[in-house]
Amino acid sequence: MKIRLHANAATTPRIRREIQQSTDTNRALAARYNISIDTVRRWRQRDDVNDRSHTRHRLHTTITPAQEVIAVELRKLLLLPLDDLLVVVREFLNPHASRSGLDRCLRRHGVSRLADLREQQEPAPAKTAHKGFKPYEPGYLHIDYKYLPQMPDEDSRRYLFVAIDRATRWVYLELRADKSMRAATGFLKQVLAKVPFKVHHVLTDNDKAFTDRLSGRGPTGTHPFDRICSGAGAEHRLIPVRRPQTNGMVERFNGRISEVLQTHRFDSRLDLEQTLKRYCHLYNHHIPQKALGHKAPIQAMREWQKRR
Repeated sequence: MKIRLHANAATTPRIRREIQQSTDTNRALAARYNISIDTVRRWRQRDDVNDRSHTRHRLHTTITPAQEVIAVELRKLLLLPLDDLLVVVREFLNPHASRSGLDRCLRRHGVSRLADLREQQEPAPAKTAHKGFKPYEPGYLHIDYKYLPQMPDEDSRRYLFVAIDRATRWVYLELRADKSMRAATGFLKQVLAKVPFKVHHVLTDNDKAFTDRLSGRGPTGTHPFDRICSGAGAEHRLIPVRRPQTNGMVERFNGRISEVLQTHRFDSRLDLEQTLKRYCHLYNHHIPQKALGHKAPIQAMREWQKRR
């Protein structure tokens, strides 16, 4: 019979058998074979002379049952390929999740085939649906902000400003100390500097950070936010008063941000900021959007650039 020894084994099967049959003390045997007393004791307690496998008797996936539920829902909701889902799971659920463990999880829950999931989600003919947005080239930005929870090392809460492109769903975000006109215009300047396409429209609500529409005089077109838009060759449009659903695209993204905030515990302002920026990167590069034919925003943008 072929016996396989561990690479670092200090004894041979013959020595182990001699140890088991000897009447000498553990100390004497350790000195004779130049091994530790613990090694002598271990082999005296065994009935055989073979090395045992270092593989655990029970292989555990690193994903907890609660994390499995979330991973499966992400798979069904976003239709993420395995590798993209793994990126999201490692970033926001379990940094030690393995690809094979996640694959087994999807198979156990019957969601391993994306083609089947897409087929199940094919919409039935709708009776009446609310009117969607007209098709646009990239460059129609929706901008808004949301409150952020105050961190233990902060004196006050901060605000998350978000811009999302209507055509590609590309997102840019920044954290600001307040929601003032200065914060809004500063954010807009950064967006215009970072956006990878020409901006032709900017849609906001009627907050005084964006417009003077509700000041009794406006909109005058002279608000600093308006002037920056004009300087960039972009038309600043406002949603109807008391109709926030008109800016629903950015509202839905902010809803996703709210889910991230609810499922994480943040230790500091830096922790919060880094997590939100990582999520933005994941969203742009790895999370397919149903409205884009199950493509991530960056992929949709690249395809648009090739068609130009």
